[in-house]
Amino acid sequence: MRFNTSKKDVSATVNYEGAKAYTLTPELELYSAVVTASLHDQFYEGSAERLERIRELIKKNDPQFVARLAVYAREKMYLRSIPLVLAVELAKVHTGNGLVSNMVNRVVQRADEITELLAFYTLSNERKETKKLHRLSKQIQKGLSLAFNKFDEYQFAKYNRAAAVTLKDALFIVHPKPKDDDQQLLFDKIAQDELQVPYTWETTLTATGQVQYSDASDRQKAFRYAWEQLVESNMLGYMALIRNLRNILQADVDNRIITKVCAQLSDEKAVLHSKQLPFRFLSAYRELKQVKHKRRDDVLKALEAAIKISVQHLQGFDQDTRVVIACDVSGSMQKAVSARSVVRYYDIGLLLGMLLQHKCENVVTGMFGDKWKVVDFPRKHILESVDAFYQREGEVGYSTNGYLVLADLIKSGRIVDKVMMFTDCQMWDSTTGNQREKNTLAEQWKRYRSMAPEAKLYLFDLAGYGTTPVDVAAASRQHATTAVESIRCTESLGSSFEAFGAPSPQPRLALTSRKSARRCRSCGGHRRGRIPAPSPSRSPPCRSRHTRARSAWPPAGPPWSRRRSAPMPAGRAGRPPARPA
Repeated sequence: MRFNTSKKDVSATVNYEGAKAYTLTPELELYSAVVTASLHDQFYEGSAERLERIRELIKKNDPQFVARLAVYAREKMYLRSIPLVLAVELAKVHTGNGLVSNMVNRVVQRADEITELLAFYTLSNERKETKKLHRLSKQIQKGLSLAFNKFDEYQFAKYNRAAAVTLKDALFIVHPKPKDDDQQLLFDKIAQDELQVPYTWETTLTATGQVQYSDASDRQKAFRYAWEQLVESNMLGYMALIRNLRNILQADVDNRIITKVCAQLSDEKAVLHSKQLPFRFLSAYRELKQVKHKRRDDVLKALEAAIKISVQHLQGFDQDTRVVIACDVSGSMQKAVSARSVVRYYDIGLLLGMLLQHKCENVVTGMFGDKWKVVDFPRKHILESVDAFYQREGEVGYSTNGYLVLADLIKSGRIVDKVMMFTDCQMWDSTTGNQREKNTLAEQWKRYRSMAPEAKLYLFDLAGYGTTPVDVAAASRQHATTAVESIRCTESLGSSFEAFGAPSPQPRLALTSRKSARRCRSCGGHRRGRIPAPSPSRSPPCRSRHTRARSAWPPAGPPWSRRRSAPMPAGRAGRPPARPA
């Protein structure tokens, strides 16, 4: 019997279609699950299954990585729900320092996220009794206490909603310490339900709808006036404007208002600042297509201009870059991205493929299902073209024979720099029922790399099921310096892995203020005061003034390279040694 067996294919498994696939490292799998987690039922995986998988992955990963990932998802990818999930779940398995409280303070960036986090806490811990939030995690309580001091009266009042957990409930449970007298007065208003009703577009429309009107005509005039005032006063943010385009047109507002709306939609600064995901524009486009209005086409043109502006920051493409863009249109890609959404994974792939083509000069585009077919995606009218592709549904079948993309390149002898595939990564061989080894993406990629050694394969994982058709983990071990390239596709859709060149993502975000305890590498004690963060390559000088030992968070260096903290130097009554003369 042999014990020292080969490590070959230790990550090999099968996907949901029974085809050979590869597992990811715990870091990559958690990253993929987080950035694609819409927390609703998908084609192959239910929301409860996804949540349970995330819980297990949190246990397998370094707590500091989980915390950094939560902050990365909130601050860099602008996700709101999944960072709260990570915070609550990490609090179950990690205690002993301020890791969770610092993370909670960072991920809570809107006043309603305080109550959202507490509401998920009750669900995750299965609290069904009357006092659902008793014995709240101390670290979560501390983090929320810090977060309470971020917001003013307008922000609290805007999100002071009647729900299972209210702001008043949160205030009484968390017991935040006010930063000044004004903040204390604000907390008193929350406790006494005396927050002033804010002037927002929601409250304006609610007040308009509560008035009794003599007939439908008067009601229509009132709402038209309300929408005109909201647009003219710039009370509608970019996201609110996109979501209400249909309502604005149906209110039959004045032409000058529609002209201002179009200008705001296509304003470059406004588009880039809004950080909207591409599918938001597609969703608004489809809603407007159902409206009959003389100025509808002008608004549609503004949306078209906006979506092109939203991707102008993409880099890595020039006139000499040869690119293949392949979109998965299989049956599993027909699932909607959320329960109430009109956008499907199918749309996400096509939309991103067309947007990338818009940025490229030398590009081949197409769709794959039962077969691979080269299709010239339109460079203009991207939103209209995505809708037009519904008429071609089923043209290439509903399987996921992604290997045919590379097989066609090999057969034609075409050399390209980048092969980009938008898919849910559940690829299989429908022609032989997964019986031929060479009919896999991994084998075809090996063959193509021998022909084009400089080529790179990008898999844009739109679903995050936890497996890939190529061994990304092995690639990361071989190419430890190549960065993961990721793209955000929906609020929860968007991880991409560069096959044969993608290390585990390590979000490097400092989660403490500069006024934190820093360990002195000379004597092992801790310093305090407002000092710059030490360089990782050079030890800071010893200033001989130390506090009692307490952990500096986060420690310098990656999780796998950290040593245990040096012991506190011995001193009288446990105090630091006296300053030398």
